[in-house]
Amino acid sequence: MDFLKLAEERYSVRKFKDEKVSESDLEKILKAGHLAPTGCNNQPQRILVMESDEAIEKLKKCTRCHFGTRTALLVCYNRDEVWVRKYDGKTCGVADASIVTTHMMLEAASIGVGSTWVMHFDPAAMVREFNIPENIRPVALLVMGYPADDAEPLDLHSKYRDMSEVVVMNEF
Repeated sequence: MDFLKLAEERYSVRKFKDEKVSESDLEKILKAGHLAPTGCNNQPQRILVMESDEAIEKLKKCTRCHFGTRTALLVCYNRDEVWVRKYDGKTCGVADASIVTTHMMLEAASIGVGSTWVMHFDPAAMVREFNIPENIRPVALLVMGYPADDAEPLDLHSKYRDMSEVVVMNEF
């Protein structure tokens, strides 16, 4: 599929069929995250796959934005492995995890798996429920599955600001 077409048609799916993402589809999605670029290629990402009934019940304790998913990915980074900018100590862990999440989200869309990038979750609850080590920092939750037959994008999905409002060309 043409990338711009994929980017335009992909939307946050908030209603899924009652089935897990197949193993082969999940492998493709995880592979896309594995191939994602990270700062100095340190690959600090850690992805927690949640698909057992027990894991999904724990997930529901951490967010109300699960949309009935049967498969979810919590994308984290290992703070001990991130690249650090020497000028100000800024780390790229959040950016790295976000790039990984984006790659997986777009691969999912390209193979017919819907997803929603959820930021509305309690990181402390995730750490507690899933026994996540202190050096691993949760960043993004990607709930996913096969879209329900009546799933559709929200009205705001295709409303964009004018390009001139978000792009500045040589006017500094």
